[in-house]
Amino acid sequence: MAFNPPQKMTLMAGKTGTYKANLPIFQLLLRGFMAGAYIAIGAALATVCGTGFAGGAKSLVAGAVFPVGLIAIVLTGAELFTGDCLLVPMAAMMKKTSWTKVLRVWVWVYIGNLIGSIFYAYLMAVGPFVTGAEGALGVNAFGLNAINIAVGKTLTYKAAGGWGLWSCFWKGIGCNYLVNIAILLGICADDVVGKFFGVWFPIMAFVASGFEHCVANMYFLPAGIFLVNSHPKVIGDIGGLLAQNGGLGWGDMWFWNILPATLGNIVGGFLFVACFYFYAFRKELPTE
Repeated sequence: MAFNPPQKMTLMAGKTGTYKANLPIFQLLLRGFMAGAYIAIGAALATVCGTGFAGGAKSLVAGAVFPVGLIAIVLTGAELFTGDCLLVPMAAMMKKTSWTKVLRVWVWVYIGNLIGSIFYAYLMAVGPFVTGAEGALGVNAFGLNAINIAVGKTLTYKAAGGWGLWSCFWKGIGCNYLVNIAILLGICADDVVGKFFGVWFPIMAFVASGFEHCVANMYFLPAGIFLVNSHPKVIGDIGGLLAQNGGLGWGDMWFWNILPATLGNIVGGFLFVACFYFYAFRKELPTE
C-alpha cells in the first residue's frame, strides 16, 4: 500500500491548494454544490441510522456512516469549504497563490456548499422524513430525529446564551481539526483503500465526539426547519425548547450555529492544521 511521507504530503497539499485557487467561479460553485450534497447524504444517513439509538451508541452509529460524504468528495474532486480552510491557505503560505484568492475560493465554495446542502435537506424533508397518513403527510420517526438534531444544534446553544456561542465555536475548531487530518491522510495514500480508511476514522471521530461542521449543519438545520414549518403540529408534540421558542427559525440557524461553527472551522483547519504542517515541514519539502 503506497504511502507519501509527511514532507511530500505537505507539498502535495500546497499543490492541491494552488489548483483550487485557480479554478473559475463557476467550477467552485458547481463542485461546491456537489460537495454540499455529498456531506448532506452522509448527514441524512447518520440521522436515519441513528434513529432509535441513544447515548454513545447513537453517536457511534452516526459516526460510522457519516464519512461516506467526505470519501465521495475526496475521490471525485468536489469542493468542500472546510477542506479548503487547509489546502488553499497552504498554497498561499508556500507563495503559490495569493490570500485574495484564498478568500475568493472560500466565499464561492461556501455558497456552493450551502446551496447543495439545502437542496438535499429539502429532498429529505419532503421524502424519507415524512410518511403518508389519512390523505396527508406526517413526520415519521426519522423526521422527528432530524428535528431533535436541529434543536440540539441551535436552541440548546440559544438557551445558554454567550456560553452557547463559545461552546459552538470550540466544537467547530475540534471538528475541522479532525476533518483536515482526514484530508491529509487521504493525500498520504495513493490507493483507494488507503484513502478510504484514512478519511473514515477521523470523520467518525468528529461526528461521534459531537463537534460542529458548518457544511453538515447547512443540511441538519434546514432539514429540521423545513419539517417544523411544514408540520407545525410537531412543535407541541416535541415540546421543550422547540415549544418555548415557538419553533425553529433561519435566524436561529445562522446566529446560534452556522456563524460560530464556521469561525471555529476556519481556526481549526487553518491555524491548527495548515499552519502546523507548513511550519513543521517547510524546510524539508521535496524538490519539485
